[in-house]
Amino acid sequence: MIDDEQQKDETTQDQDATDSPAGPVAGEDSSSSQAAGEEPTPTPPAAEADESEPEASPAEAEVVEEPEEEKAEEPEAGASKPEPKAEGKGEKKDVIPGADLEPIAVEPEERPLSAEEQARLEAEEEERARREAELVGEADEEPRAASRAPAKLEGDARYLATGKRKTSIARVTLLPGSGKFEVNKRALEEFFPRPLHQTMAKQPLVTTGYENNLDVRVRVHGGGISGQAGAVRHGIARALTEIDPELRGELKRRGFLTRDARAKERRKAGLKKARKRPQFSKR
Repeated sequence: MIDDEQQKDETTQDQDATDSPAGPVAGEDSSSSQAAGEEPTPTPPAAEADESEPEASPAEAEVVEEPEEEKAEEPEAGASKPEPKAEGKGEKKDVIPGADLEPIAVEPEERPLSAEEQARLEAEEEERARREAELVGEADEEPRAASRAPAKLEGDARYLATGKRKTSIARVTLLPGSGKFEVNKRALEEFFPRPLHQTMAKQPLVTTGYENNLDVRVRVHGGGISGQAGAVRHGIARALTEIDPELRGELKRRGFLTRDARAKERRKAGLKKARKRPQFSKR
């Protein structure tokens, strides 16, 4: 019995030894911290600290740093705001060479008018003047003065010439007179109703000043109205050169003595007209 009690006492002493703090150091630390009035802070183990606080990613680090930069860039309340930079000052724009230059207007060269075009213009002017005179009630304008005095003609003199245009042939006879004009034994206005053809036929007489000094008799055949008027003009111009050879230069310069060989081109076999072709179908 005594041995059992001794064993129990030994076991209780061992238990008390194990439950007591480990040495005087722990007691001193706890007592010093309590004496200073500071609360003891538990320090977790290193493994637990690593698990509880995960590492911040680089993106989060940048996000955290941004507000600091913005705060640094914000101006103070009293300072003036910086002016925004003008866009495009540093960049060079594409400039087209010569865009600032003004275009030079080149006027086309005036080509000399042909006899028909000149006759058309003169006819239009005369027709316009005649209509204006009729509206106003004035008399017709006096004929234009001759560039030089007409030559004197004998009473029984006759001057013959032949004029051609396209397929028309005109035989012209000039006689001393007062300006009578007959074409195929008909008056000029009756044979050529259009003022254009009348002006074309009388152009050589008006140009040389023999309009009121000669009577004109013409026999014309072939072709149409326009070709016959051109043939009459050609014949009268040739006859005037026989009356006064010095008129040749003026008449030649105006194109009255030139045989106008222009004519309609003949039709070719296989074509619809001179050059018009039938429609071609590949398929």
